[in-house]
Amino acid sequence: MPNPPVLPISLVAIDEAPANLRVQEVLDPEDLPILVSTDAMGRLDQVFRERPHIVLLDGALKPSRWELLQRIAAVLPQTAVILIASNCSPDSVLEAIQHGTTDVLHKSVPPETLRGRIRRIVNEVRARQRAGQQEREQVERASFQRIVGRSPGMLEVFAQIRRIAPHFRSVLITGETGTGKELVARALHNLSPASAGHFVACNCSAIVETLLESELFGHVRGAFTGAQQDKLGLLEYAHGGTLLLDEVGDMPLGLQSKLLRALQSQEIQRVGSPVSHQLDIRVVAATHRNLRAMVATRQFRQDLFYRLAMVEIHLPRLAERKEDLAVLERHFLHRFSCEFKKPIRGLTARAQALLAAYPWPGNVRELENALGHACMMATGEVLDLDDFPQHVFEGGAAPEPKRDGIMPLDELERSYARRALLSCEGNKVRTAEALGISRSKLYSLLLEEDREKKE
Repeated sequence: MPNPPVLPISLVAIDEAPANLRVQEVLDPEDLPILVSTDAMGRLDQVFRERPHIVLLDGALKPSRWELLQRIAAVLPQTAVILIASNCSPDSVLEAIQHGTTDVLHKSVPPETLRGRIRRIVNEVRARQRAGQQEREQVERASFQRIVGRSPGMLEVFAQIRRIAPHFRSVLITGETGTGKELVARALHNLSPASAGHFVACNCSAIVETLLESELFGHVRGAFTGAQQDKLGLLEYAHGGTLLLDEVGDMPLGLQSKLLRALQSQEIQRVGSPVSHQLDIRVVAATHRNLRAMVATRQFRQDLFYRLAMVEIHLPRLAERKEDLAVLERHFLHRFSCEFKKPIRGLTARAQALLAAYPWPGNVRELENALGHACMMATGEVLDLDDFPQHVFEGGAAPEPKRDGIMPLDELERSYARRALLSCEGNKVRTAEALGISRSKLYSLLLEEDREKKE
């Protein structure tokens, strides 16, 4: 794979023209395109348009520099900012770093040192570019019929789809809301002999009981008040294709018996008509409910359950397939960056740590919505904590207090360790040092928290 192109324009903002010439002479051997200006704030809009990877600021460390640093950090969080200053006191250097500076060098720094720092940043950026290309290739490899995953659980689901699709007449898909049950149903249809026919979806929980029978079976004119003309039902419309009965656990018991008869005989009667119509359909039923438990309490017909569940595919929760987080993030970022026409390249390390810590009760759909929100809110190329909905930040950072507002000490330790990890942008070595504990102790706290979430 060829190396990515040389970095885009870098800004050198200075206070004195002679220093301007010196800095440019130092950097010329690096063969980097350089924008030189003596008016940093005045050229800031151009900096944002050019989106450089490196910004050099030559001048005194003073409040006007802090304002400039804050604006650059807000719009270009992954841009490396190097300050070249004459007043490098410990306090001013610390303040510069707190405002987002990558490095602070004294004005008398040898040219070789400055070139070395620039070369290191160039190598880091090129490494990120190569990693980005590899991530895009990983998303392509991890995609199966528009379903993204590479965890063992999802690979097993893909294998089941391949085996079942050529032969099935009925399949039951179970899993929590937001796990992608409709995508699996569409994959089964696309890989089946019925792929040339219609794929029809019916949400059994979204249609009132009095209308659901007509929606599924159709009706003839005059069958009931308001039936002004004949209506084709979804079962009949799906003839030669596949019907998805989404949230089938919410189907009324009376209608379940009629559906069972239609599936057994492969024929239907429209409401108000004595005429039967032959059917040739494949049925995929999907639910987040435990149908076996509903059968035991007679909330769901046993005979219909066994008719639908000849084969069952269970989709894992996102919390059970954390290996897929990175590839799902890349998949949605690419989609939303194209949709919103924004050059979004990735997430900061602390944003990645935030998403890894969050339990995702809404599963992949919630992750999709959170990343869509972040992409709309983002002003730079990289998503950071402030771009995400507040509930994601709160849900990933702090657990609920226990009775009387008291939290067990071990839970408090784990929660604080997770917060510290976010503050250190996901860097476990820095986190352990900041907490004053060993890395093994930190790993133990984080693993224990993940284990409790799974339970």
